[in-house]
Amino acid sequence: MRNTIVTLAGLISLASFSAYSQADDLKNDVAENGVYVGANYGYLKVDGDDEFDDDNDVLQGLVGYRFNKYLALEGSYIDFGHYGNNLSRAETDGYTAGLKVTLPITDRVELYAKGGQLWYSTDYDVVGLSGNKDDEGVFAGAGVGFKVTDRFLINAEYTWYDAEINLDNVTNGSDTETDFKQASIGVEYRF
Repeated sequence: MRNTIVTLAGLISLASFSAYSQADDLKNDVAENGVYVGANYGYLKVDGDDEFDDDNDVLQGLVGYRFNKYLALEGSYIDFGHYGNNLSRAETDGYTAGLKVTLPITDRVELYAKGGQLWYSTDYDVVGLSGNKDDEGVFAGAGVGFKVTDRFLINAEYTWYDAEINLDNVTNGSDTETDFKQASIGVEYRF
């Protein structure tokens, strides 16, 4: 996984250098509001009071709308991947909707925090008993964005997701408190 992250960071840096050389041409043509898209790749720590604790890769695609340079509404799709052990395995994916608050520090660096609602679906298999459960939780995160150009950013962020995995067929409907902790790097393009 570390080699994949290093390779991805290298490719992003190379693309960033190329985009930066054209930055002056676009500098005066950027609005502070509008639509943006992005993607994150990173490390996921599944941590809970169940048998599903594991480390994993996480992929996330996002789309948002900036009302101004401080406030945005953002939605995403997240593939939390497969986690667990030989006896207990699960796979979770979900959608989020939340608010993102940004604080520009310099012309090229901005800090942000975000939080909102997570809707997720978990497929699980525990000692041969399998099932699927849809549920919802909350999330909160923070990060830093580095503007390569006024439209293209590289982000580093940490996000916490609160999940209760309900294993109806296995544990008589009892919930297991589980946290998904995501550390990721990503890119963002503002239209």
